[in-house]
Amino acid sequence: MSVYLDVNVIVALFVIDTLNDRADRVLRDLRDSLIVSNLSAAEFASAIGRRVRTRDLRSSEARTAFGNFDLWCARHTQLVEMESADVSSAAALLRRLDFPLRTPDALHIAITRRIGCA
Repeated sequence: MSVYLDVNVIVALFVIDTLNDRADRVLRDLRDSLIVSNLSAAEFASAIGRRVRTRDLRSSEARTAFGNFDLWCARHTQLVEMESADVSSAAALLRRLDFPLRTPDALHIAITRRIGCA
């Protein structure tokens, strides 16, 4: 089975975060292949950039996090590209009105549905 990683888990793997221990524990216990989408990669860059702008991280720490993330992805994950059909699927989820979703979360759900992973 494959497991899709959301940006909240990814950020906690590469910078000091309140979810560090939880993310480490989850990944340590997984035996499944790990999936990261280009959407998650973009959200990771955004989250790290925001921490630099709010002075929670120095630029040098951000560059280190980017390098470590890129190396980790190359060695331990499969990159999945978001497709235009994922946007349509996300829009359909958002139009249901019974899910309290924001667009990025709906896009992640659409991607995981398309590729068939948890």
